[in-house]
Amino acid sequence: MPDPREDRLQLQADVLVIGGGPAAAWAAWAAASKGQRTVLVDKGYMGASGACAASGNSLLNPPPKDREAILKARHRTGQYLGDLRWMDRIFEATWRSLPLVEAWGYQFPQVDGESARESFWGPEYLKVLRKALLKAGVQVLDHSPALQLLLDADGAVAGAQGLQRQAGGRAWQVKAKAVVLAAGGAAWLSKVLGCNTNTGDALLMAAEAGGELLGMEFSSQYAISSALNATVTRGVPFAWASYSDEAGRPLTGKDGGRFGTPELAAALLKGPVYAQLDKASHQVRQVIESSHFITFYPLEKAGIDPYGQRFPVTLVAEGTVRGTGGIRLTDDECATGIPGLYAAGDSAQRVLLGGASSAGGGPSAAWCIASGQWAGGGAAEYARSLSEASFDRPVRQAGRAGLTAEAGHAGSFDPDDVVRRLQAEVLPYDKNLFRHEEGLKASIRAVDGLWQELKGVPAVNGHRGVLRAREAAALTATARWMFRSALERRESRGMHIRTDFPATDPAQRVHLISGGLDQPWVRREPVLDAEPAGVGR
Repeated sequence: MPDPREDRLQLQADVLVIGGGPAAAWAAWAAASKGQRTVLVDKGYMGASGACAASGNSLLNPPPKDREAILKARHRTGQYLGDLRWMDRIFEATWRSLPLVEAWGYQFPQVDGESARESFWGPEYLKVLRKALLKAGVQVLDHSPALQLLLDADGAVAGAQGLQRQAGGRAWQVKAKAVVLAAGGAAWLSKVLGCNTNTGDALLMAAEAGGELLGMEFSSQYAISSALNATVTRGVPFAWASYSDEAGRPLTGKDGGRFGTPELAAALLKGPVYAQLDKASHQVRQVIESSHFITFYPLEKAGIDPYGQRFPVTLVAEGTVRGTGGIRLTDDECATGIPGLYAAGDSAQRVLLGGASSAGGGPSAAWCIASGQWAGGGAAEYARSLSEASFDRPVRQAGRAGLTAEAGHAGSFDPDDVVRRLQAEVLPYDKNLFRHEEGLKASIRAVDGLWQELKGVPAVNGHRGVLRAREAAALTATARWMFRSALERRESRGMHIRTDFPATDPAQRVHLISGGLDQPWVRREPVLDAEPAGVGR
């Protein structure tokens, strides 16, 4: 048989960016702007895949005069696990970058003759970013998912390997001086719009290289959606909703307060829940219909007037995409502690921005702009420190689970079956939203069992099966870190809800670091700044 490597696409780059959303785009642009040869590989089509490309997006972009108040509010919302210095850096980087986006051709809405840079239309935004990348000389490989990193003899990252879906599964290899992981988070294949490419690939690749995770207990994010399609999770229109049960009885939050995610989940465990956008004024209706019109499509198709009629709602798991857990960052340039490896966007931890609460929506959009540029710039500077001879260094493949069978594991596994059984642990509200020790330990046993299966031979044929097996491995690894971190945090804080520890414990104002593959581990790291007064539920 001919050597399959003869048909392999082989490239060299100073900086390789893995991912295709806004963080990846900003990283690639930053690296190329520093004169570094840059290649970007995406599982889908860069500009049309991922959560951002699906619809309108809000953008947290406070002007300098308003920033201090917003920083304090974000810190409070995040249960004081965030970092005010990082938040300020993020907002400043975003504020300075958006005029550049306009110069590239994006048109923000105009208010009183000035650009209102507080939201953007995802498809057009990414279209503009793609054009900017191509103009900067970035080589883009679409439909080319990365499967594993390459490491040199000293453990430094030296590139990656993957396959080209539209070239019959042809293998590709990019030897690179530095790599940026910006491939999104893990949404559990829950059918959240735009997130089926977000399967935790970057988290697994980082861990295989020796990287660590931070804040994985804050990955239990669920978002409201019409139950008519259960994919569109744009929550802004529901700020003007009232809720009721199947019999029409009103549903409210605790003591008549806000009807939030925990209250909705508790009600859904009892039966169907309905919403009606009857609190929206005529002016509000115009705004939400124009900025989040994708939310209204399934309602229009069903002939429902959401302002005058009830419609069923549900919650959809978004995992780390709108959670804050991800690859741990070790410096201001988004390095990971592994030489040559950087992370940005939803692949990276956002605890320093969002703390214990979701960084989704506006904060996440700002984070992608800032972290992408920092990671791309950091990778470019690292690449500049290496000579051309670095391309000749021997490399080894870092990937294991889902790619090759380990010694002593001759059995086979079905990736689709693994994903189904994994979803049975990570999707139910009473397992992953309302957590308790007994349930967490049971879920850990279940996902640990799946990991053992993943050491065998994937029962698949063709490149699609290889990709699916690797996704199953990444999702399973992510769940193992998440459940162990959730078990370790014996309190309720932000989106992390422990029914057996319902209060927030000031003594547990710590960061949880996790990692490991065959033997996952969790350790505590103190938050160094002083705790503000009045913390606690």
